Amino acid sequence: MNYTYIVECSDGTFYTGWTNDLDRRIAAHNSGKGAKYTKTRRPVTLVYYEMFEAKEEAMRREYEIKQYSRRQKEKLIDGNDQVFSERQTERR
Repeated sequence: MNYTYIVECSDGTFYTGWTNDLDRRIAAHNSGKGAKYTKTRRPVTLVYYEMFEAKEEAMRREYEIKQYSRRQKEKLIDGNDQVFSERQTERR
């Protein structure tokens, strides 16, 4: 299984990534072995994730979420369906 995820960093910022082992990746972020961005913003807390069969789907979704504004990410995390509606409209 592959995952696209969002963590909230200790400074309140969000980091979006993808992995095939979510627990291991979050542990890596918190041990300082994750992304350069999160090394100085530990600890991080997992606040959102989606599961995908294919790695390419997870990577595509990561890119898509990274284009979101902070407000759009907050809506996604809070479960607001408006973000999904916007996404579907953009693809048409």
